[in-house]
Amino acid sequence: MAPVFAYAPAPESRAIVDIAPSYGLFIDGEFTEAAEGRVFKTVSPATEEVLSEIAQAGSEDVDRAVKAARRAFEKWSALPGAERAKYLFRIARIIQERSRELAVLETLDNGKPIKETRDADLPLVAAHFFYYAGWADKLDHAGFGANPMPLGVAGQVIPWNFPLLMLAWKIAPALATGNTVVLKPAETTPLSALFFADICRQAGLPRGVVNILPGYGDAGAALIAHPDVNKVAFTGSTAVGKEIARTVAGTRKKVTLELGGKGANIVFDDAPIDQAVEGIVNGIFFNQGQVCCAGSRLLVQESIQEELLESLKRRLSTLRLGDPLDKNTDIGAINSEEQLTRITSLVEQGEAEGAERWSPACELPESGYWFAPTLFTNVTQAHRIARDEIFGPVLSVLTFRTPDEAVAKANNTPYGLSAGIWTEKGSRILAVANKLRAGVVWSNTFNKFDPTSPFGGYKESGFGREGGRHGLEAYLDV
Repeated sequence: MAPVFAYAPAPESRAIVDIAPSYGLFIDGEFTEAAEGRVFKTVSPATEEVLSEIAQAGSEDVDRAVKAARRAFEKWSALPGAERAKYLFRIARIIQERSRELAVLETLDNGKPIKETRDADLPLVAAHFFYYAGWADKLDHAGFGANPMPLGVAGQVIPWNFPLLMLAWKIAPALATGNTVVLKPAETTPLSALFFADICRQAGLPRGVVNILPGYGDAGAALIAHPDVNKVAFTGSTAVGKEIARTVAGTRKKVTLELGGKGANIVFDDAPIDQAVEGIVNGIFFNQGQVCCAGSRLLVQESIQEELLESLKRRLSTLRLGDPLDKNTDIGAINSEEQLTRITSLVEQGEAEGAERWSPACELPESGYWFAPTLFTNVTQAHRIARDEIFGPVLSVLTFRTPDEAVAKANNTPYGLSAGIWTEKGSRILAVANKLRAGVVWSNTFNKFDPTSPFGGYKESGFGREGGRHGLEAYLDV
């Protein structure tokens, strides 16, 4: 039987974004070739189409960029906070003016649905620049003492899952506090950072204040290890975060690390089922589950397990997978072939260990990197799919009987980034939240972000906070 409400294709136009055949590195206010002349291609995960050829930074380019940032630091840090704020406000307004263009670009390069880049990523990007622009002339009142001073040059390495948003999380507070920046975007999603470089020029930002170095891990390692970098900010895998911690040990560099997660979404028997199902879907299938704080473990109270799973499967059957530029699409493409291989391997291991796999009927496109929304039941805490960060649209379902058991299972992980609680009792929310070792705990919602709210983790999910007043401290000599 045909669905009552069928969706006709509603593609967003690609014509709004003009992607050049090639891009250079952005150093000292200019686009330039890499010193070694190396390049790499960035492709669309949805079609495997080559979008552009990108200059690949090496250690010599890192040195050039850090020197440019150091030269710019003297004048930039000496500007009154109100003057720095003007640049940040200008950047924020330009981002808003170009938001449709940037949303299409991000979808093309990353693979996530246009409705996510348009309605979540871009509004948050602009909001972060507006928020930290407001702080630029109020640092004396941020709670870090009178006249807090900037650190110097910030070396920042960002991931591919939220390229422009992670850029905003890092660059906005760095500039507001008077630091200069050298940023390395992920090799699979360099385009939005390079477009941001153009926005910096459009805003009249002084040369060298922001430098963008696309490249691979060797460029990131050279940036982290550079002796003239004063602050390191990294978002990415726990394994790389540990390498960075070893690299900066014994130096005077200030560090924030936002790493992996294995978030628990806890649903109690008094939770509104339909509302909880929407939160579960948003928690794990937003951005195809490629979210460090994804609610990839569902802990459901035994008495409602059957009812909740029935409702959840019914909801998953309505999700639309396909062209990320279609405004109706719920599930886009996996970011890369490498990530798709990892997801596939972990899912196969989950089946081999005895967990029961379920996916809705789902036709995958022939080209590109795709994975159907997947649900695992009969999962134990010993299963690898319940312990390792899959970073894909895969949900592991476990059960509990008492609040204490729910807390024990939620905390039984090397990670500590996020958690969710679903119940109608406010007292239970507070009691359980206080026992969870997670940097962010959502109640009766999931994956809600705001520039005024700090974000970060415990244990192997990293340390330090980004966002809010707390996010200023990482870029100040306090």
